[in-house]
Amino acid sequence: MTLEEDDELCFPQLFNSSCTKPKRSELEAVLTYITLSSISLLTTTLNMFVIISISHFKQLHTPTNFLLLSLAVSDFFVGLIMFFQIVLIDGCWFLGDATCSAYQYVAYVITSASVGTMVLICVDRYVAICDPLRYSVKVTQGRVQACVCLCWTSAVAYQSVLLRDNLDQPGRFISCAGECVNAGNYIAGLADLFFSFVGPVAVTVVLYMRVFAVAASQARAMRSQAAAVSLQGSVTVTVKRSELKAAVTLGVVVAVFLVCLCPYFIYIVILTAGGTLVNASSAAFVICLFYFNSCLNPLIYAFFYRWFRKCLKVIVTLQILQPDSSEANVL
Repeated sequence: MTLEEDDELCFPQLFNSSCTKPKRSELEAVLTYITLSSISLLTTTLNMFVIISISHFKQLHTPTNFLLLSLAVSDFFVGLIMFFQIVLIDGCWFLGDATCSAYQYVAYVITSASVGTMVLICVDRYVAICDPLRYSVKVTQGRVQACVCLCWTSAVAYQSVLLRDNLDQPGRFISCAGECVNAGNYIAGLADLFFSFVGPVAVTVVLYMRVFAVAASQARAMRSQAAAVSLQGSVTVTVKRSELKAAVTLGVVVAVFLVCLCPYFIYIVILTAGGTLVNASSAAFVICLFYFNSCLNPLIYAFFYRWFRKCLKVIVTLQILQPDSSEANVL
C-alpha cells in the first residue's frame, strides 16, 4: 500500500497493514456525527412509542397492527445499530473483527425481517381490499403472529447460512486493519439479491398495483352510491373507507421503503459485480438512507393515523401509568 504524506492511518502503529481514513473537513465530520446521532435517537424513540402503543392498548390488537409492530421492532433495532455505522463513518473500525461480524449479521437479519414484513403487509392489504368478506376469516391474529414469527425465524436462519464463513472466521475478508466488510461468493450474492430484493419487490409491486386498482373501482362505486344509502349501507361505506385509508397509508410506507431500499441494493449489485466506482462516501450515503427509512415510518403513522397521535399524547403525559389505561379508547 502506497501512502501519501498527508494520509492518516486508522492504526498508525501498524503502518502498511492499516487502512487509511478518508479525508474530510472537521466541520463535515461534526455535522455528519450530529446528523446521524440525531437520526439514531429519533428512530429509537419514535419506534419505541409505536411498540408501546400497539402492545399496550387493547383496541390496537388487530392483525394489521401486529404487522406494524413487527416493522417497528426492526426499525427500533435499526436505530440502535446506527451507532456502529456512526463508528464506521470515518472509514475506520476500532471495535474488533468479532464485533464487526456480529454487527453485519444483525444488520442483515433486520434487513431481511423488514423486507419480509413489508411483503406480509402487502398481502394483508391485498386480502382486505380484494376479498373483504372473508378477510376476518383468512387473516386472524393467530395467523399473523405465526407469520411474523416465521418471518423473523427465517431471516435468522437464512442469514446464518449466508454469512456462515464470516461468522466462523471473523475478519477473513478484510484487506487492512480498520476495515469492516462482509464478502462471499458470487453465486451466494446473486441468490441473496434475488431473495432479499428482486423477489420481494416484485411481489410488493404486483400486489399493490392490484390493491390500488380494486380500491379505485370501490371508491368510484362508493361515490355513485353516496347520494342515497340506508343506515346499514352507510356503515358499510365507512368500513370500506377505513380499509381504503389503511391501504393508502401502508402504500405510502411501502413506497418510501422501496425508495430508500433501492439505492442500497443497487450498491450491493455493484459490489457483487466487482465494481469499484462506489467510493466510501457514496456507500455511507446509501446505507444511511436505508437506515433513515426506519425513522420515517413512525412519522408517516403520526401524519395518517389519529390513533398514533392519541397514544403518543397518552404516553408522553404519563397517563399510560394509570390503572386500566390499556382499555382506553384511542380510535
